[in-house]
Amino acid sequence: MRKIAFLLLVAVSLAAVMSCSKKEETARDETENVADSTPANLSDSLAAIRHPVRSDDNPFVTLVTDYGNMTLELYRDVAPTHVDSFLARAAEGFYDNTTFHRIIPQFMVQGGDPLGNGSGGAGYYLKAELSDLPHREGTLAMARGRDPNSASSQFYICLARNAVTRSLDGKYTVFGHLIRGYDVLHKMTLVECVVNPFDPTEISRPKEPVYLRTVYTSDAEGNEIL
Repeated sequence: MRKIAFLLLVAVSLAAVMSCSKKEETARDETENVADSTPANLSDSLAAIRHPVRSDDNPFVTLVTDYGNMTLELYRDVAPTHVDSFLARAAEGFYDNTTFHRIIPQFMVQGGDPLGNGSGGAGYYLKAELSDLPHREGTLAMARGRDPNSASSQFYICLARNAVTRSLDGKYTVFGHLIRGYDVLHKMTLVECVVNPFDPTEISRPKEPVYLRTVYTSDAEGNEIL
């Protein structure tokens, strides 16, 4: 009887630990959602956001859009092949006057397709450079097909940390983060979108084009480096 009672006590204790861990995980997730899901109408607060620089040795780029400029740190220390590819294409003007062809509030904005419909690329593929960096508000990562090694030129910037973006962790190559221009990022989500012709279940294609006018190498404040 004592042995049975002891085993029951152990089982109850383990259940209590698992329950507490689950509650802590849920609480942590909810905190992340509150911290990273900033309302788009708080333009002054969003404009003031300065994400910390990961490494001064990493390069920075500024994306010039119809809604303003966004400056990003490129994580060469994490995904050097993806960063160098992005920089090379930007230097040759590959991204000039392309569009953000896919915009989904609370998820991400996606661009970098020369065809503007989600089917184009740079004519080559990049081998995945996966890491443990999470997908959260401002995360810059490469879009790809079903093959993990099928990324090319298309990229996306996350709008929040939630169940959807969390599901991308460790599956897509994170190669940078938004340093400044959070107001610009969230303004894009206010555009009217229509059905995505490649996915009838998704309303994500801007009714009017949202242009990425150019990308230039800059410092962390967005000043161009010649």
